[in-house]
Amino acid sequence: MIQIGQQVQQTFGGPVKTVLDLEPELIENGITQWTDEFGTVSTGKFMDTQFQNIH
Repeated sequence: MIQIGQQVQQTFGGPVKTVLDLEPELIENGITQWTDEFGTVSTGKFMDTQFQNIH
Protein backbone atom coordinates (compact mmCIF):
# COMPACT_ATOMS: atom_id res chain seq x y z
CA MET A 1 0.00 0.00 0.00
CA ILE A 2 1.33 3.41 -1.00
CA GLN A 3 1.33 6.14 1.65
CA ILE A 4 1.71 9.92 1.61
CA GLY A 5 5.35 10.96 1.92
CA GLN A 6 6.63 7.67 0.53
CA GLN A 7 9.34 7.52 -2.15
CA VAL A 8 8.13 5.54 -5.20
CA GLN A 9 9.13 4.82 -8.77
CA GLN A 10 6.95 3.67 -11.63
CA THR A 11 7.37 -0.01 -12.46
CA PHE A 12 8.82 0.79 -15.91
CA GLY A 13 11.45 3.15 -14.44
CA GLY A 14 11.76 6.91 -14.44
CA PRO A 15 12.57 9.34 -11.67
CA VAL A 16 11.98 8.67 -7.98
CA LYS A 17 8.83 10.50 -6.89
CA THR A 18 7.44 11.57 -3.52
CA VAL A 19 3.75 10.85 -2.94
CA LEU A 20 2.00 14.11 -2.00
CA ASP A 21 -1.60 12.90 -1.80
CA LEU A 22 -3.88 9.99 -2.67
CA GLU A 23 -7.33 10.28 -4.22
CA PRO A 24 -8.86 6.78 -3.92
CA GLU A 25 -12.01 7.70 -5.87
CA LEU A 26 -10.03 8.44 -9.08
CA ILE A 27 -8.24 6.09 -11.51
CA GLU A 28 -5.09 8.24 -11.56
CA ASN A 29 -5.07 8.51 -7.80
CA GLY A 30 -1.46 9.12 -6.77
CA ILE A 31 -0.34 12.76 -6.79
CA THR A 32 3.44 12.87 -6.91
CA GLN A 33 6.29 15.34 -7.14
CA TRP A 34 9.85 14.89 -8.43
CA THR A 35 12.87 16.89 -9.58
CA ASP A 36 14.42 16.19 -12.97
CA GLU A 37 18.11 16.29 -13.91
CA PHE A 38 17.87 20.05 -14.64
CA GLY A 39 16.41 20.87 -11.21
CA THR A 40 12.86 21.39 -12.48
CA VAL A 41 10.23 20.36 -9.94
CA SER A 42 7.26 18.60 -11.54
CA THR A 43 3.95 17.34 -10.18
CA GLY A 44 1.85 14.61 -11.76
CA LYS A 45 -0.92 12.10 -11.21
CA PHE A 46 -0.46 8.40 -11.81
CA MET A 47 -2.21 5.13 -11.00
CA ASP A 48 -0.90 3.84 -7.67
CA THR A 49 -0.76 0.33 -9.16
CA GLN A 50 2.13 1.57 -11.36
CA PHE A 51 4.28 2.41 -8.31
CA GLN A 52 6.94 0.34 -6.63
CA ASN A 53 8.40 1.21 -3.25
CA ILE A 54 11.90 2.66 -3.07
CA HIS A 55 13.68 1.46 0.07
